[in-house]
Amino acid sequence: MNGESEELQKLQQLETIKRVVLKKILSKEATERLGRIKLVKPEIANQLEFYLVQLYQAGKISTMITDEQLKKILEQMTTKQKFRILK
Repeated sequence: MNGESEELQKLQQLETIKRVVLKKILSKEATERLGRIKLVKPEIANQLEFYLVQLYQAGKISTMITDEQLKKILEQMTTKQKFRILK
């Protein structure tokens, strides 16, 4: 039972870190787009969030990510998959 609560705690910590980082690096429009993606394709949104957090932690994001930049990142991520990005 104790192992489960530790796992849950770690997951909650990761979620908190993810939320804080995304709030720092995404513009309002990009955040809104990510929210819409989450409704339609939650697995893609999750991949995108972790990718952005990794970029931030690696120091590769120095400015706010705009909606246009987010669309480009999303296009790069989904080119291998069979999705169309509506602009």
